[in-house]
Amino acid sequence: MRTALVTGGTMRLGRAIAERLRTDGWRVLTSSHRADAGADFVADLSAPSGAERLYAEAVRRLGGSPPDALVNNAALFAGDDAAVLAVGLEAPKRLTLLMAGRRAGMGVVVNLLDASVDKPGSTAGEAYRAAKRELRAFTLASARTLAATLRVNAVAPGPVLAPPGVRERAGAMLLARRPEPADVAAAVAYLVAAEATTGCVIPVDAGQSLLERP
Repeated sequence: MRTALVTGGTMRLGRAIAERLRTDGWRVLTSSHRADAGADFVADLSAPSGAERLYAEAVRRLGGSPPDALVNNAALFAGDDAAVLAVGLEAPKRLTLLMAGRRAGMGVVVNLLDASVDKPGSTAGEAYRAAKRELRAFTLASARTLAATLRVNAVAPGPVLAPPGVRERAGAMLLARRPEPADVAAAVAYLVAAEATTGCVIPVDAGQSLLERP
């Protein structure tokens, strides 16, 4: 059975992704920073060695084998800038590099970005926007450098779910249908299965980004 590790996999988009992968026949392990979230692992990805500890625990749970897929979904929308960058950028980078050291065939990483970080008037904090922009650049760079052992792709959700406690307008979209968590999960499911695809960023924003391009 194929195995996947989904960070932040018990709430919001992470939960939808984990449920979709399970439906597709994957064995899914999840992490959360909360002990009461029902995740397989409690992991503080803002800690200096949090990513390494999580990966080691996942490998142990899988009998010494690395997961076949990693979905870097965990993020902090606000708070201490160092923690936001650690969870949203540094942890995904370290987990990706750990996956690249696998010796069990080709693996795949899907990073969760955010289509709104380049949107004028975004309500997201600067640290969060910087983390997502740099994670996008890392996705493309690592797809080139790690291609011997790893496919690296990303999904960029648009107006799917606002950050907790934030009210914001979705804005204009090309499509009449606003994207939902299941749409993001479907894009992730495609990328983990698309064996000839790497360095791809799929926007799930109902065409919103096209309206904002010159």
